[in-house]
Amino acid sequence: MKITKVEQFVTAVPHIPAIENNRPGDYLERPIPIIKVHTDEGIYGVGEGGRGQRFDNAIEGWIGVDVMELKWQNLGGAFGSAVFDIVGKALGVPAHKLMGPQHWEKVPVGYWSCPMEPEEFAAEAEVGVKLGFKTHKLKARPWNIVETVRLMTEAAGEDYGIIVDPNFTFETPDQSIRLAHELEKYNIEAFEDPFSYLEYGWDSYRDFRQQTRIPLAPHIADPKMIIDAIKADAADMFNTAGSPASAQQNAGIAEAAGLPVWLQVVGLGLGVSGAFGTHVHAVIKNATIPSDSLHFVRENDLIHGALTPKDGFVEVPTTPGLGIELDMKAVEKYRIA
Repeated sequence: MKITKVEQFVTAVPHIPAIENNRPGDYLERPIPIIKVHTDEGIYGVGEGGRGQRFDNAIEGWIGVDVMELKWQNLGGAFGSAVFDIVGKALGVPAHKLMGPQHWEKVPVGYWSCPMEPEEFAAEAEVGVKLGFKTHKLKARPWNIVETVRLMTEAAGEDYGIIVDPNFTFETPDQSIRLAHELEKYNIEAFEDPFSYLEYGWDSYRDFRQQTRIPLAPHIADPKMIIDAIKADAADMFNTAGSPASAQQNAGIAEAAGLPVWLQVVGLGLGVSGAFGTHVHAVIKNATIPSDSLHFVRENDLIHGALTPKDGFVEVPTTPGLGIELDMKAVEKYRIA
């Protein structure tokens, strides 16, 4: 079954207002390409690229490729998604059946917020809990994280879990530990990358773990680094990603050490990548923490709302391929190239 044509639709879909207010125009600066890959047997598959990515120079190289001859497990990204969609449809099975044994019929996802003011975080926490989310991941900054968590907890309740993701902006181990101590009385489910393990080393992460009860979660895609962190006793869990094969490899390493993971196969994308990430999640046994699959924080997911979370979970599609269809009217509405 050979590829005969690839269509590319570059789309700019605004975020929900709370994110748009704090990242005005970001969706225009980093539009998202959707591809539709056609084959000589009339079966097509869909994929989604990253923010700001384009496939203009790659399309010619895909023409003539026999999708049935590819090593599917190693394929990620937009092209991998489209291939899993095609092969699943051809064989009459959902994409996750091509990835490995299914462990989850529905997978957890968390609500998400970009950096904003504490009052805005609190308002979004109130939205999140009303939508049924159990966990809220936020991009944190040291100067307002304590006030942010306090107000979020007042708004959403003590059972509402919070994942704090500073992207290394807590800067030093000392400041990270100080902030952790101030936050220990709240329902903090994890600190993700509070300070740089590249600069301070894994021993500093081990020392952090010894001084606070807040779980520590390095964001790592490199399996060797995951092994190094485990050897140093430097992690309670991991945020990881990659193709189905690499995500399963990374998660398997963590599972062998008795640690859970969450997945960022997708991130701040749309519904097609959300579907692909959901299938990957379905086959990873220790992916028990809400994933960073965030197609629901746009004003349109381009898949008819097929994977809208309910009570903090997304149901794994059961129909062949990705189990979703592009909303072509919406694609044309938001298309810019």
